[in-house]
Amino acid sequence: MKLSGPKVLLHLEGFVVLFAAGTLYRDIGGTWGKFAALFFVPDLLMVGYVFGEKAGAWTYNAGHTYATPFLFWVVLYFTHRTSFLPLVLIWVAHIGFDRFLGYGLKYPTAFKDTHLGRI
Repeated sequence: MKLSGPKVLLHLEGFVVLFAAGTLYRDIGGTWGKFAALFFVPDLLMVGYVFGEKAGAWTYNAGHTYATPFLFWVVLYFTHRTSFLPLVLIWVAHIGFDRFLGYGLKYPTAFKDTHLGRI
């Protein structure tokens, strides 16, 4: 697979997000056992593919866009439940890791069709 300039930047961007979320997680005193145990939880949203490509892409994308953990954080912030911040950071780190590896948001045509190209 040949990486173009923009594609390299998208992979780098994913690494930066992963690193930043991991650093913030460490700085707030998060435990690495919890981080490891919950890191791949967003991938459980692939279960949507049981109901077809369209449903699968929708559920996967809902859990793999930065907007969803951000909205979750906003709700937590305004309801004064900031103790859940470590979960948000693990979630963001997971998304960054996926982007770093080249896994993007899914198109409803096939699991391997992503916004970063075909896997």
